[in-house]
Amino acid sequence: MPSMILLSAIKTFTYATFRYYASTTACRTPTDLLHFLQLSIDHHSLRLIQQTHARILSQGFQQNVFLNTKLVSAYATCGTLIQSRLVFESIELKNAYLWNSLINGYVKNHVLDEAFELFCEMCRGNVLPDDYTLATLAKVSGEVKDLVAGRLVHGKSVRIGFVSDTVLSNSLMSMYGKCGELFQCRKLFDEMPEKSVGSWNVVITGYANSERIGLHKELWEFFRKMQTLGLKPDSFTVASLLPLCSSNTGKWDYGRELHCYLVKNELDLSIGSDVHMGSSLIDMYSKSAKVVSGRRVFDLMTCRNIYVWTAMINGYVQNGAPYEAFVLFHQMQMKDGIQPNKVSLVSVLPSCSSLAGLIQGKQIHGYAIRMKLNHDISLCNALIDMYSKCGSLDYARRIFDDGSFSKDAISWSSMISAYGLHGRGEEAVSMFHKMLQLGTKPDMVTVVGVLSACSKSGLVCEGLNIYTLVMNNYGIKPTVEICACVVDMLGRSGQLYRALDFIGTMPIEPGPSVWGALVSASEMHGNSETRDLAYRFLVELEPKNPSNYVSLSNLYAASRRWDNVAEVRTTMKERGLRKAPGCSWITINSMTHCFFVADKAHPSCYLIYEMLDDLIIIMKGTGHPHDIDIDILT
Repeated sequence: MPSMILLSAIKTFTYATFRYYASTTACRTPTDLLHFLQLSIDHHSLRLIQQTHARILSQGFQQNVFLNTKLVSAYATCGTLIQSRLVFESIELKNAYLWNSLINGYVKNHVLDEAFELFCEMCRGNVLPDDYTLATLAKVSGEVKDLVAGRLVHGKSVRIGFVSDTVLSNSLMSMYGKCGELFQCRKLFDEMPEKSVGSWNVVITGYANSERIGLHKELWEFFRKMQTLGLKPDSFTVASLLPLCSSNTGKWDYGRELHCYLVKNELDLSIGSDVHMGSSLIDMYSKSAKVVSGRRVFDLMTCRNIYVWTAMINGYVQNGAPYEAFVLFHQMQMKDGIQPNKVSLVSVLPSCSSLAGLIQGKQIHGYAIRMKLNHDISLCNALIDMYSKCGSLDYARRIFDDGSFSKDAISWSSMISAYGLHGRGEEAVSMFHKMLQLGTKPDMVTVVGVLSACSKSGLVCEGLNIYTLVMNNYGIKPTVEICACVVDMLGRSGQLYRALDFIGTMPIEPGPSVWGALVSASEMHGNSETRDLAYRFLVELEPKNPSNYVSLSNLYAASRRWDNVAEVRTTMKERGLRKAPGCSWITINSMTHCFFVADKAHPSCYLIYEMLDDLIIIMKGTGHPHDIDIDILT
C-alpha cells in the first residue's frame, strides 16, 4: 500500500511539473516538446499529449517531422488512431520514420489490414520502406499466418537490398516458421552472411512448434551444431526446447541437462526473475510426472507472476493432486495478492471435478462473473465439464444454453459427455444430431463422448450407426479410444464374441483400453474364455502396470487357482511393481477429508469404521445393527 501511495504522489508531482513548464515560456524548443511527448507516452496520458500537441501548434512546429512522428506514436499508444492519422495527413513531406510510426501504431492496436494498406500506399509513393518497416510487416504476416503477404514483404526486401540485415532476416524467418514453411525458414538462415543467437533461436522455435514429429530429431541436431560453432544458448533457446523434453517425447534426460546448463551458466532461477523460464521448467517436470521437482523450481523463484502460479497449479492437476492445486490456488491470492486470470481458472476447475467440490466450483464461477470472464469459450467449456462431474447437470446445461458465448466442438462434446456421464444416452444422441444439423463438425472427442453415452445406456444400434456415420461422412479415422468405446458398447450388451470379431477387424492395433473394455464386459457376463484371452493381451501390452496384475490375481483367487495367484504375486515382486492405493475425498462443512484404502490416519477413523460395519450388516441383511448415533458424522 505505501508503494502505491508513493507512486501516486510521484505521478501527481510529474503532472504538476509538466503543466507548469507547458504553461510557461520555458517550453520553447522542439527538444523540450519531444521530452514532454515521451513523458506523456510513458504515463499513457491522452490529456498531456493533447496539451503538448496544442503547444506544438502554438509554437509553429506543425510541420516539424520529428515532433509529429513522436506525436503520431503518442496518440497510437493511447489508442486514438484517428488523431494519429490526422497528424500524419497534416504533414506535407513524409519520410520513412513518419510512415513507420503510423504503421507501427496500427499494428500495436491490432488494426492489421490498415497497416498493410499503409505499407502498400507507402510503396506506391516516393518513400522507400526501410528495414524497420519491413521487419514490422514480416512479423505481422507471421502473427496472422498470411504467407502471401509475408512473401511480398520478402520480395520487397530483396529488391531494396535489405535482405542481408540480420534483424529483418530474423523477422522473415520467424514469419516462415509460423506459416509452417520450415524449408524456406532454413533456406533463408543458411543464406544469411551473419547470424546472431537470435537467428538460431528463430529456427529452433520453428522446429519446436512444428507438429511433424520427424523434425524434432533434426531440431536436436541443429541445436548441437549451434553449440559446436561456439555459440552460447541463452534463456530463450532453453525455453523453446523445454516443451519437447518430457517422458512423453522420450527426451526427459535432455530436460534435466538443460536445467543443469542454466544452473552452470548462472541462470539459476533462485537468483533471477525469468518467469518464462521458470514456467517452462515447471511445465517440463510436470509433464514428466516429476511434480515434486517442478515444485522445487517454483519455491526457488524469487519472482512469481500469474503464469508461474498457473503452471504449478496445472502441474498438480495433471499429476492427480487436486487438493494441492486448490491450496496453491488460494495461496496465489492470499500470499502474493495475484488475481486469477481465465487461464488459471480453467486450470484449477478440474480440481473441483476430482474432489467433487461443487461449492468451490460455484465460487470460481462467481468470481468469473464478477471479473466479466464468464463469456470466454474455454472457461465456459471447463465450467460445463466441472458441473457435470460434480453432479449438477442442470447447471451445466444452463451454461451451455447461455447465448453470450460462441459454442465450438468442445462445448458440444462437453455437454454430450455430461449426458453420457449421468446415464442419459438418449439426450446425448439427440444433442449429437442437433450439433450436426447446426453445421458443427464432430472431432474424436465428440465421437468418444457420444459412443460412451450409448454404451452406458445400452443404445447399441444407435452407437453403431453413429460410428458408421462419422467414419464415412466426416472423415474421422478410427482411434484406439473410439474402438474401445465400440468394444465396451458391444461387450456391455452381452455381444462378447461380436466385440472380439470387431477387435480382429480394427484398422489399428488394439491398445490396453480396448482389451480392458473386453475384460470388464467379460467379468460382467461371466465369460471366462474371453476374459482370460483379454487379460493375456493386456499384460503383454502393459507389463509394468501393477493394476493389471492385481486384477489378474483377484481373478485367479476367485477361481481358487492359488498356484496362479502365487505366480502373479511373484512376478510383481520380481519386477518391483506395487499398486498405488485408492484414494477418495469427501467434503463436510467446507472441510475436505481424504481417505486411502484401509486408512486409519483420520482422527475419527474408529467411529467411521463402526458406522461402516453397521452399514455392511444392513446391506447383507444378516441382522440388525445396534442403535446408530447419527451425530458422530456431523
